Amino acid sequence: MPDSALILQGIRALHERLDALERRVVPEERRSRAEPPHPGGPGVVPAWKRPTEGEARWQAAGAVAVAVALQFPLPGRLVLLHPVWLLPALQGLLLLALVMANPHRINRESRAIRLLGLTLAALLSLANAWSVARLVTGLVDGTDRYSPGQLLATGGVIWLTNVIVFALWYWEFDRGGPVARAGGTDPYPDFLFAQMTSPHLAPPHWEPSFGDYLYLSFTNAAAFSPTDVLPLSRWAKMAMTAQASVSIVTVALVVARAVNILR
Repeated sequence: MPDSALILQGIRALHERLDALERRVVPEERRSRAEPPHPGGPGVVPAWKRPTEGEARWQAAGAVAVAVALQFPLPGRLVLLHPVWLLPALQGLLLLALVMANPHRINRESRAIRLLGLTLAALLSLANAWSVARLVTGLVDGTDRYSPGQLLATGGVIWLTNVIVFALWYWEFDRGGPVARAGGTDPYPDFLFAQMTSPHLAPPHWEPSFGDYLYLSFTNAAAFSPTDVLPLSRWAKMAMTAQASVSIVTVALVVARAVNILR
């Protein structure tokens, strides 16, 4: 029995040494075969994890300008305020103030600038929510009369505005907003992009910009679920749930009513 115990103890010690050797050698070999070296070299921190100069203003400004312009072709009964140009004019003034505050790079922020940005997003959301509610109520009650073409065009305008509005909210709140992301103050993202999980597939200067959030919003509104971008925080999951719900209701009612009219 003592001899057997010594033999078993020696076997265990040999296994422990082999395991330690495997932990040292095998991961390095697998890493070198499975992942190509990062373009920036070993030890380079991706841009989304470190302070940067900030993203360009034109993407967000252009999308907001489109959302403002899309309010003009809506029927008058779907518009929140009258005359119809009043609310878009106010939104345009807020957008102009934001562009003047950060004309090229979004890297400077104050409480006033932050408040202006959130107010603009809230006004766009309120106007589109009113249009959705009025459209759905009219279709359900049968009080609004549309031709098939007019109904599809109106539903498409509202759906596209919804995509831009939610993209703006995602962009404004992910890791504290564009300025906070440029400063690298929050290491925990609210949305997980593919480049974050596979940094060797992206250049070292990659970081999410408004175009990435617009794509996220579009795919969520079209597929009614996340595609390649995953929500991590609770508010992100609830926001994507709300957007998908609005999209489902809008598309289902508009298409069903249009088909019924065509028949």
